[in-house]
Amino acid sequence: MSRLPLRVRLVAGFVAAMLVLLTAAGAFVYWRVEYALDRGLDTELDQATAVITPLVDASGQVSLPEAANATGAGWQVLDETGAVLDSGGTAPAAALVTSSDLDRAGSGALTRDIGKLLPIADKPYRVQVTALATPGHFLVVGVRRDHRDEALRELLLQLALAGAGALAVAAIVGDVLARAALRPVERYRRRAAEIAGGADGLRLDVPPDRDDEVTRLGHTLNDMLAALERSLEQERRFVNDASHELRTPLTLLKSRIQLALRRSRTVAEHEAVLGELAVDVDRLTHLASQLLALGEASGAGTADVDVDQLVRAVVADRMHVHQDDADQLTVDLPEASAHAAIDPHALARILTNLIDNAGAHGAPPVHLRVRTAAADDSSYTVIEVTDAGPGMTPELMDRATERFSRSAEARARPGAGLGLSIVEELTRRAYGQLRLCCGDRHSSHGDPHPAIACDHTAAMTATVILPQPG
Repeated sequence: MSRLPLRVRLVAGFVAAMLVLLTAAGAFVYWRVEYALDRGLDTELDQATAVITPLVDASGQVSLPEAANATGAGWQVLDETGAVLDSGGTAPAAALVTSSDLDRAGSGALTRDIGKLLPIADKPYRVQVTALATPGHFLVVGVRRDHRDEALRELLLQLALAGAGALAVAAIVGDVLARAALRPVERYRRRAAEIAGGADGLRLDVPPDRDDEVTRLGHTLNDMLAALERSLEQERRFVNDASHELRTPLTLLKSRIQLALRRSRTVAEHEAVLGELAVDVDRLTHLASQLLALGEASGAGTADVDVDQLVRAVVADRMHVHQDDADQLTVDLPEASAHAAIDPHALARILTNLIDNAGAHGAPPVHLRVRTAAADDSSYTVIEVTDAGPGMTPELMDRATERFSRSAEARARPGAGLGLSIVEELTRRAYGQLRLCCGDRHSSHGDPHPAIACDHTAAMTATVILPQPG
C-alpha cells in the first residue's frame, strides 16, 4: 500500500471504511428481518403445539387427527429412541429430529431449524420439540420455511446489490474528492520543481479566498521560501563582502613578497619586510577570527550569568593587556548584582566587541554602565557602552549591524566591520536587543522588547538589553 499513489490509498481507505459500514448495517438489517420472520413461525408452532398436545394419549396416538391437521403444521409423536409413534399434517414419515435433539429437549421445549438457507434445502422446516406428560414421549411440530428462506435470500441479494452500488458510488466520490484535495498539492509540487530548477522569485499559488489545511501549508511554504531567499541573499552578500575584504590584505601580502624577492637584501631590510608582512598577517588573522566568531554565534546558548562579575573580569583582562589606556575606560555597576540569561562566553565577546568598537571608532573616555529595568512584568539587564566620539550618521546607524558595514572614514582604521554584527547575532540568539543611539537618533536591532527608556541623548551609545533568568 505504501508504494501506491496517495490518491489511490485515500480512495481505498474510504471504500474499505464504507465496506465495513455497509457490512455492519446489512448484517443488522438481515438479523432484524430474520428475527421477525422466525418470531412469526414460532408463533405458529406455539399455537399448533397448544392444540395438539392435549390430543396425544398415553400410547402416543393422537385421538383427533383431523383437529391436529387443521393447525396447518406437520406433527409427529416420538418415543425416546426417536421412533415415530404417530404423525400427520405436512410431516414426512421419517422422524424430523434425532435422538440427541430429544435429549436436549428434556422436560421443556426445543426449537431448531432443519435444512440450510444456502445451498437451498429440499424440505426446510422449523420445528419445536416438546416433552409430553407421558414419560419418554415427545411431540414434534414443524412448519415449512420456504417463504421465510426465500425472503431472506431475496434480502441478501438486494443487500449485496445495494452494497456493491454504494461502494461504486463511494469509490467515484472518493476519487473526485481526493483529486480535488490533492490538486493544490500537485500544483505546489510543480512550482517547487521550478524553484528547485533555479527559478528565482517564484512563490506557490495559494488561493486568497480559502483557509484550510492545504492553503495554510501553502502560506507556510511561501514563508519558508522567503526566509530561504533572505538567508541565501545574506550568505551571498557575506561571501562577496568577505572576498572583497580578504582580497586587499592578500594582494598586499603577495605584492610585498614579490617586491622582497626582486633583489638581494640585507638582514635589516629583511627584518623591515617581515615587519610589514606581520602587519598584513595580523590583519588577516583578526579578520579570520571575527568570521569564525560570527559563525559560532549561531550556536550560542543561554545560562544564568552574573553580569557584574563578568564585567569586572572582562575589564580586568583588558586593563592588563592595554595598561596605557586604563584611565580611558570607566565602569558603573549597580548596587545589587544583575543577572542575564545568556551564555557567559557570548556575553564576554559582546562586552569586548563593544569596548573595542568604542575605542577604535569613537573617542575617550569610554564609559561602561550596567543597570536593571522592568517592563510588562518582565525584568531586563541593560548594558550601555558610551564614548565621546562623533557617532554615526542616520544611514550608517540603520545598517551598522550588517556584515562588513563601515563608514568611509572607518575604512582607514583597523577592523573589518564585523564587531557589531557579532554583537547583534549573539544578542538576538539570547532573545535580546541591540540599540544604537547618537543624540536623539535611535536604531534597534534584534528581538522587539518593551519600551525601555534611553536616558542618554548627547553621546554615541551602544545598548544591549538582555532578559533576566526566569
